[in-house]
Amino acid sequence: MEHPKRRRGWVSLYAAAFVLMLVAAAALMASSLGSLRSIGLLWVSGVFSVAATGLAVASALVPRRS
Repeated sequence: MEHPKRRRGWVSLYAAAFVLMLVAAAALMASSLGSLRSIGLLWVSGVFSVAATGLAVASALVPRRS
């Protein structure tokens, strides 16, 4: 008797990670347009990038509900 493989991956988490990367890119562009007068937006961009990376990894590792 074969056991079915566990299905992995959440498309919704991956989509959320993509949206977070778009927000990070927007913050980076806004920071560069402001001639980097403040590094606050760079930090915001970095935080969103790290969060997006975490969500992308979670989307691949967390099993889907059947």
